[in-house]
Amino acid sequence: MSTIGKLARDAGCTVSLIRHYEREGLMPEPARTEGNQRRYGDAHRRRLLFIRHARELGFNLSDIRSLLGMATDPGASCAEVDALARQHLARVEERIGRLQSMQRELSRVIAECGAGEIGQCRIIEALSDHSLCDHQHAEPDEVFR
Repeated sequence: MSTIGKLARDAGCTVSLIRHYEREGLMPEPARTEGNQRRYGDAHRRRLLFIRHARELGFNLSDIRSLLGMATDPGASCAEVDALARQHLARVEERIGRLQSMQRELSRVIAECGAGEIGQCRIIEALSDHSLCDHQHAEPDEVFR
């Protein structure tokens, strides 16, 4: 059994992130000492590492909640897990496409910039007038979430 601070260190995260996952229902309530201090076991550490790895792969909390639920039945078919992962991969590939489009556009306008005066700056001009862009526009939240 360990404290929340030790669990956070072991998992490479913050205490507040663990508490957030508890509030979200992703982490089960830990046992408490007589002094009401949280005590975490190895199952908590394994679950937290699962959540952290899933987050590193870009899964959202809803998907992680589903994955955790599916993981409770080791004998069940993994078809749902596979489908969820494939949907997530499609979203990642779509984001990569938008990011590559942004990269090409930024490279293009930088190459066209003569590093002269602001009044003649191709970068400022392209940012001011979307019609000069060669890439597909996406909402910033779609690109950076």
